[in-house]
Amino acid sequence: MSFGDQNNPYGQQPPQGQPGYGYPQQAPQGIPAQPGQPYAPFPQAQGGYNGAPYGQPFVMPGLTKAARILMYVIAGVHVVLAGLFAAAIAAIDDAVEKEGSNGTVRTANGEEVDVDTVIDAGKGVIVFFVLLAAVFAIIGIILAVRYAKGRNGVRVGSIVYSSFGIISGLITSVVYGLGLVTLVASILVIVFAAKRASSEWFQRPRY
Repeated sequence: MSFGDQNNPYGQQPPQGQPGYGYPQQAPQGIPAQPGQPYAPFPQAQGGYNGAPYGQPFVMPGLTKAARILMYVIAGVHVVLAGLFAAAIAAIDDAVEKEGSNGTVRTANGEEVDVDTVIDAGKGVIVFFVLLAAVFAIIGIILAVRYAKGRNGVRVGSIVYSSFGIISGLITSVVYGLGLVTLVASILVIVFAAKRASSEWFQRPRY
């Protein structure tokens, strides 16, 4: 069937939707123009948390990773402190065994107190600090491990934990400078965990 002269503006025009003579045929969007190639789907929009494509695993932000490492540091310092306190108890026992503990001591009020009673009281205080440091270290390790799959409660728990870490650092700053390490690390954890990137990480959607 002929549609007349293609260059004649008054001639019969081809039906709409059919390519005219001399015009290259274009493949639909997303389909390759070359024959024999498989269908190319339409480009999918990329998005998701932290720029990751949909369906791809999320990546923990750098600040959150740093906070996690510092949590391990704080826990490690308290493990060392627990060991030092335990060593102090052993040293007291050795000194008592060598020198003996017979006799009494006079208090500021002029009262006489048995030496064994004073030693046992001192050891009881040190044992309390050993247990406190050990529990504090265990909590820190649990929180740090939960950074990978934990929710926002882990972030809040890290901030509260580090707040107590600041107090612990101030109290133990005289012990080989370990308290200063705890103090600085605790402050940094609070700063990093409070950042928006860390908040988004712990509140990310789970699929």
